[in-house]
Amino acid sequence: MVSSDQRRRQLAREKFERQQQRREQARRKAKVRNSAIAAAVAVVLCAGGGVYAMGLTGDEKDDAASPGASPSPSASETSNPEPAMAIDQKAKYSFSIATSAGDIKIAMDAAKTPHTVNSFKSLADKGYFDGTKCHRLTTENIFVLQCGDPKGDGTGGPGYTIPDENLDALGKAAADGTVTFPAGTVAMANTGQPGSGGSQFFLVYKDTKLPPAYTPFGTMDDKGLKAVKDVAKAGVEGGGADGPPKKAVTVEKATVTKV
Repeated sequence: MVSSDQRRRQLAREKFERQQQRREQARRKAKVRNSAIAAAVAVVLCAGGGVYAMGLTGDEKDDAASPGASPSPSASETSNPEPAMAIDQKAKYSFSIATSAGDIKIAMDAAKTPHTVNSFKSLADKGYFDGTKCHRLTTENIFVLQCGDPKGDGTGGPGYTIPDENLDALGKAAADGTVTFPAGTVAMANTGQPGSGGSQFFLVYKDTKLPPAYTPFGTMDDKGLKAVKDVAKAGVEGGGADGPPKKAVTVEKATVTKV
């Protein structure tokens, strides 16, 4: 028997799927229009050995083919407003994720990332993350496990975006334009455009150099970091360096609570 909560989540996801279908036609047109821009930017970013090609085309599958691609979901079109602020912006919160690969507990500070914490609490309270998969693992150049997509293919999002926050937390960028995201860091994925974060986030399991363009909003506990490292050790499905993790990771339950 389907519970009322399960039915509510199912209806919400079905609504999201309908929204995504309506956006697909617009996305394809935008992809054609932006392809030339994306190619030009990729040339600039790759000059001098850079490896951070941004997902400007609005299609995660385009940059997922490159081991050096940045963590970037597509969901650039929005139709819903950001959730109204409902958290204590001076408090600390815990983002707890029970996954098939182990439990991950993430410490968050609302004073530093209020919009991000508020959004994640709103989504978690609705069961948005429950039953979703961590769809992307990278094992070369950048070392992250990416999660938070209800579609499980890198193209999903909540239908709204949130502003970038805390971008200077990891220090001043080096000469190559990057900062180090230490192992254990949890940050927002985005399309490569400012303020384009939605629900997708990435878990850093090994020190990783990226441009300071991704909101670092949390830190994993030791147990959670070990769980992600174990997933990384198993490698990528098909033997590549960027794609679905060979050891599948499903989010069974996600909660955000005030500490």
